[in-house]
Amino acid sequence: MPEENHSWEALSREITACRKCPRLVAWREEVARVKRRAYRDWEYWGKPVPAFGDPEARLLVVGLAPGAHGSNRTGRMFTGDASGDFLFASMHRSGFASQPAALNREDGLTLQDVLITAACRCAPPDNKPTPQEMENCRPYLLAELDLLPGIQGIIALGSIGFQTVLQSYRQRGAAIPALKFSHGAFYPLGDGLPWLLASYHPSQQNTQTGRLTVAMFDAIWRRARELLG
Repeated sequence: MPEENHSWEALSREITACRKCPRLVAWREEVARVKRRAYRDWEYWGKPVPAFGDPEARLLVVGLAPGAHGSNRTGRMFTGDASGDFLFASMHRSGFASQPAALNREDGLTLQDVLITAACRCAPPDNKPTPQEMENCRPYLLAELDLLPGIQGIIALGSIGFQTVLQSYRQRGAAIPALKFSHGAFYPLGDGLPWLLASYHPSQQNTQTGRLTVAMFDAIWRRARELLG
């Protein structure tokens, strides 16, 4: 379990060093060793990926897990793959991101008032972490919530991110009823808790099929901006 009273730097170091899940450790390191041909000259990150963004954020974004050749390669959330391209372009249009593209950790991208994290910090086979693997990761999300005293809202990208948020607050004792995930669903979680806004995940499976369009995703970020005031 993460130690209490973390700093962001200490939490990032702890996450990066994590080896709790043997299946995920083996997979992320094998992907980093074999590589994709297009990235054969890269030195892959091949480790758990810590949160990225504004440490004083009022808005938290919870995704699923690093992409095998995206974040697992670059070491930064949603960086280096099509999901990140779709995400940061929309965040840039709404004023949350300094630029519309995310290529690597040294590309100058900064986020304003937003922190991005995930239900699972390691790239999982077939993008499917097990329930136990996500449970192993949950203490890191709880530690991040502790480090965000000014949090007002959460955007959950996909149903797994959505359920992870609910489970985290219930683990803390919050009496949150069963809530249904749907794109654009909005829920106040209760007194002293942030609101929760749900979105389809910006995966290629969703964006290339039209399940999640640019207009639909932009509307999520505009809503978040309005809610934050």
